[in-house]
Amino acid sequence: MIGFLKGTLISKQPPLLVVDVGGIGYEVEAPMSTFYSLPKPGEPLQLVTHLVVREDAHILYGFASEAERALFRSLLKVSGVGARIALGVLSGITVEGFRRCVLDKDVAMLTRLPGVGRKTAERLLVEMADRLPDEDVTGGNGMESRSDAETEAHGALLALGYKPTEAVRMLKDLDTARLGAEGLIREALRRVHER
Repeated sequence: MIGFLKGTLISKQPPLLVVDVGGIGYEVEAPMSTFYSLPKPGEPLQLVTHLVVREDAHILYGFASEAERALFRSLLKVSGVGARIALGVLSGITVEGFRRCVLDKDVAMLTRLPGVGRKTAERLLVEMADRLPDEDVTGGNGMESRSDAETEAHGALLALGYKPTEAVRMLKDLDTARLGAEGLIREALRRVHER
């Protein structure tokens, strides 16, 4: 799994961007919400990522914030929603805006998003109600306040099936500098099993 990329932005042409990481050019697909925050080509860049492995392709998706990636991963778990629709949702609405739509059961707003029809919108409202990231995850970019170790640990906990809110709670108050990513994951899981 590739958790994040840190390198130089080479080119950007929605939905594709290329990031040079140590002489290797990674092609990354990203939502428009991420494109709006990209630097100019030639400047440094860090993205959190999600890798989708299919029979015919390995596709790397990149996001400006942990909140965007968490929502993308939650959307992929909804039946009938693939990566294309998930990118369309993130391109058309902010994470907090999506959260409000689900809480307010706003079908009309969701149907305005690219690739989302009425049936998909209704399914999103039902299936996303208990998967919504809380404000701890949605507030701000997430990358500034989180270290690489915390970002990696949070991603690992999501991959293990924990909800974004649970992962945030599990990592709260842990000594990031001392533990590192592996230590954070071990300690977070130990805490859960002790309860």
